[in-house]
Amino acid sequence: MKKRNNKHEKRVKKLIVGSGLCAIILAVSTYAWFIGMMTVNVSSFDVSIAAIDGLSLSLNGEDWSDEVTISKDTYNDPETVYDGNTNSWGNAGLIPMSTVGKIDPATSRLILYEKGSLTTSAGGYRLMASKVQNTEAEQDGYVAFDLFIKNLSGNEYYTELNELNEEAIYLTTDSAVTVGGEGVEGTGIENSVRVAFAQIGRVIATTEDQATITGITCETEGAVTGICEDRDAQIWEPNDTKHVENARNWYAASCLRRTGTDVTSDASYGAACTALNDDQYYHTYAVGGVIGYEDNVDVYDGADYNGYTDSISATGEDGKLYAYPYFTDSMKMQEGVNRPTFFNLAPNSITKVRVYVYIEGQDVDNYDFASLGKQISVAFGFTKERFFGEDVSYDDTGTAELPEDVVRDPDADADQP
Repeated sequence: MKKRNNKHEKRVKKLIVGSGLCAIILAVSTYAWFIGMMTVNVSSFDVSIAAIDGLSLSLNGEDWSDEVTISKDTYNDPETVYDGNTNSWGNAGLIPMSTVGKIDPATSRLILYEKGSLTTSAGGYRLMASKVQNTEAEQDGYVAFDLFIKNLSGNEYYTELNELNEEAIYLTTDSAVTVGGEGVEGTGIENSVRVAFAQIGRVIATTEDQATITGITCETEGAVTGICEDRDAQIWEPNDTKHVENARNWYAASCLRRTGTDVTSDASYGAACTALNDDQYYHTYAVGGVIGYEDNVDVYDGADYNGYTDSISATGEDGKLYAYPYFTDSMKMQEGVNRPTFFNLAPNSITKVRVYVYIEGQDVDNYDFASLGKQISVAFGFTKERFFGEDVSYDDTGTAELPEDVVRDPDADADQP
């Protein structure tokens, strides 16, 4: 019986732990997108990542393990990461940004937008936004680092980019963003955090040359299969249905329904906006392009808020505001066959993934006094397992195994045709 229990324990651990786990701590004193575009101070940000089921991880493209750790002290340390990396740890702090997951193929970096100007309107705030100038290097205000994932399942390597040739990876159900141990509950700062995973490119898993691996870009050339020219970043939105009372009150006091084109005219606004309720999902209308004064954009534009849709784009490529389809906590918690894929990895490959952690300025929970939260804690993980014990009524007593008296004799099986 003890032997059976040990076997079961190992099986359950394999099922639950998954193939990746990150723990992130951010100390913050944020001022939201709205008034000052001040910074979120980063004091401690430690990332621990583990892998099983044929996945190995590396921060330098040379040393592979089932667990790696990166922090503010090591993100640029030659003992931890590769020489010539373009990692960034936010420097002075996190600044609310906005993105729809597009990647610049020329630089292999996420395209981000920041507030250019924010002026109070009669029913919200007129927004102007400019592109973050990260062509030469990542800028202050967000965290970015490279992670290399080696997937050894399967022997065939597919040079063409096709998700039908790839394996599904899932976000673990225990992935979460919460208020840190030294933070203040109830401010909602944790509800506007986003984590973006940008697959840059990949090579065959037998590649040993470090320069080839770390030098992967969006471009398909030589041994490299470029990914990000054809595939946007996957962005996780935690706490997608959570809206603290302070955020709801701020929204109710500042947002009015919009009917007119001129964002500066009092006549363009009227009755109260759609109510914001806790435990309900609302779209984030993220910035997809440069926004000028002539675009007449209000931060509350959109069917979910002030009802004005003329500044909402149908796709992320059109610019202005776009209802971005995040991978949400609600999706993460779907059960069994309904649990959606987070992203895909090719078999027998090494994939370069650029990870971004930022605060989404267009999130309705990003209000002025969220700064009182002080600290957030982020934890996420990856797994190839779609099913967990509760999905299949898993029997943790061990009685689901065949009794010893009915276990087949392997020699007898060998005589079978």
